[in-house]
Amino acid sequence: MAVRALLRYSAAMPSQRERPTLPSLPAEAALSFLKDTKGTLTWSPRDLADALRINRREAEQALAFLQAQGYVQPARQKGSAHSAGQWITTPAGETVSGAKPPRFTRASVDQALAALKNRIKQSNKDPRIPYRITDAVAFGDFLLPDRARVQSPDVGIGLVRRGASSSEPRSASDAQAERKFLRDLRANSALVTLRPYAGWMRHRSHRNLLAA
Repeated sequence: MAVRALLRYSAAMPSQRERPTLPSLPAEAALSFLKDTKGTLTWSPRDLADALRINRREAEQALAFLQAQGYVQPARQKGSAHSAGQWITTPAGETVSGAKPPRFTRASVDQALAALKNRIKQSNKDPRIPYRITDAVAFGDFLLPDRARVQSPDVGIGLVRRGASSSEPRSASDAQAERKFLRDLRANSALVTLRPYAGWMRHRSHRNLLAA
């Protein structure tokens, strides 16, 4: 099943038991939270709601679906059915979310993001560069204050071609050129992961690299 479809159920499908459904929460947003949980033993529904900036009901719906997919499960302690509302991310959840062992210091990630922010600023100032960066949103476990080691943050980058019409169709060669631009912008840094921008990235907890 494609990632974009992982968090979609049809409420109209008949069933003897009520199927877990989600609010309008993109699959990538829920998976980005699971990636953030790498390196922590347990987490709570409140952590999910805070990270994705959703309400309690939406968080409960997301948990029900993620559990049905086998990506999360209740944390259990000896002699207890459920450890005080705590949850764990399963190995399947870590795999599908792209989680990696946290190996970078927060200071090194902050330095890498500062350098990327400067490259973005310089790129937008240079009229010879064919693209203007309209969005630059960094997110990941580096935003959590209790982490000594973190993964490389994801950075959603929004682009527009200078002088191009917004209604102009995007060709395969355009997509290839954009990927090359993002590789050059990344500057071979292992400390940041650049990806095309999507609206959910700004809705969840993040750091805006275009902010002054």
